Amino acid sequence: MAAVKQLSPLAMAALGLLAERAMHPYEMYQLLVQRHEERVLKVRPGTLYHAVGRLAVAELVEAVGTARDGNRPERTTYAILPAGRAKLTDGLRTLLSQPVKEYPRFPQALSEAHNLPAGNVMELLAERTESIEGELAALETESAATRARGVPQQYWVDVGYQQHQLQAELQWVRKLCADIGDGTLPWTRDAPHDPDSPGAQENASSN
Repeated sequence: MAAVKQLSPLAMAALGLLAERAMHPYEMYQLLVQRHEERVLKVRPGTLYHAVGRLAVAELVEAVGTARDGNRPERTTYAILPAGRAKLTDGLRTLLSQPVKEYPRFPQALSEAHNLPAGNVMELLAERTESIEGELAALETESAATRARGVPQQYWVDVGYQQHQLQAELQWVRKLCADIGDGTLPWTRDAPHDPDSPGAQENASSN
């Protein structure tokens, strides 16, 4: 038995699906796509098969049967084991209760945006707002369709969280663009760095 110290996002999703019922990895992939889980994790058939294989080696899931559909390759059906349910429960409890530093790339881009002219920054952020607006529209369409199917909200509460995050980002980015545009936030590409920064102090002492 190979121990799994921490579940990857895809492994957690796989355990969550198998907690519903036994199924084969391709069926799991189809469900993840159907439920638009690509909004919260990378979904690829190959990596999903690998994740399920690792769960089986760790004795968190087990193969319970195989089937062949026509000339297609034989598919193995997996079911979750008690240890898998416990691992899923523990992982969820940790993620829900403890914030995790995820290092998103947008804050990094903002921290380096001073390397671009103000006009260019505003154009790029305008493109970002259009993309966010598109994502929000897609989420609203998805929410409406889900409500129409009568799916209890507890199964798609993450959509509301994503909407809230995007709306907050959209509002913040629009304000940033407005501040740059009207001069509230002075912006010069060659602005001096913070004189109190460690790097600036080292340069001053070496001159």
